[in-house]
Amino acid sequence: MPHIYRSAEGERQVRERYARFLKHWPVANEQIRIPTCQGETFVVASGPVGAPALLLLHGGAANSAMWMGEAAAFASVFRVYAIDLIGEAGFSAPSRPSLDSDAHALWLDDVLEGLSVERASIAGVSLGGWLALDYASRRPERIERIAVLCPGGVGRQKVGIVFATIGLKMCGAWGKRKLLELILGRPRANPTPTVKAFMEFVSLIHKYFRPRMVRLPVFADDALRKLRMPVLAIVGGRDVLLDSAQTKVRLQRNLVHAEVVFLPEARHFIPGQTERVLAFLKGAGSS
Repeated sequence: MPHIYRSAEGERQVRERYARFLKHWPVANEQIRIPTCQGETFVVASGPVGAPALLLLHGGAANSAMWMGEAAAFASVFRVYAIDLIGEAGFSAPSRPSLDSDAHALWLDDVLEGLSVERASIAGVSLGGWLALDYASRRPERIERIAVLCPGGVGRQKVGIVFATIGLKMCGAWGKRKLLELILGRPRANPTPTVKAFMEFVSLIHKYFRPRMVRLPVFADDALRKLRMPVLAIVGGRDVLLDSAQTKVRLQRNLVHAEVVFLPEARHFIPGQTERVLAFLKGAGSS
């Protein structure tokens, strides 16, 4: 298994802080650990048993805590399964199989079997968006709807941010803050205690976690055309990680039924989309 943290102490701090966040999950929940072909996978389940299933796939260098602001809204309609991705900063196994293979689809097969889910909708962000599109292109018969925010694998990954990262990380704490601003946008002037605590958690992860240093495989046009289910994609024009304009063009060219929302001033992190995504997942979107 890869060493995904810079130190055992750093891993301990991240995991302890994550456990504290999970105690404040906004709705009643069940925390499940599922054996899979890639090791144990951690899932937070909430919402009415028997309701349509919704899988939540977070982004890279993150965990399911990123869904806490949306969990209550989604759980009012769906049986929600927030899945900690393998190889990321959650409670799932540190396994990082090749992205350029069917390994992650086989892993999600095991997760769905462990949850007794035959069909589901998926919402994913960034790396989670890539995983959602990858799984749906390989298992279209199992997916109802897909909502992705800033998904990888469609538009090109930008290389400029790599050089910016190297330079800013040499500037200590100030540089790391500026790097997060480039990716996430400027923090609010007077954040709520909850938002402040979460941003401190993000900083803690970036201090100790080793992110994946690989390019996400780009989906061929033929793979995208397999996505015949309703698709919503929300992308930001100021995303420093991905070419959102290219993402928009390729999705519109290959998925004539897709709803693509291009927000010119948004960055890689796009807050405030809960109502739009929920309306789409309920079938009230325009796609």
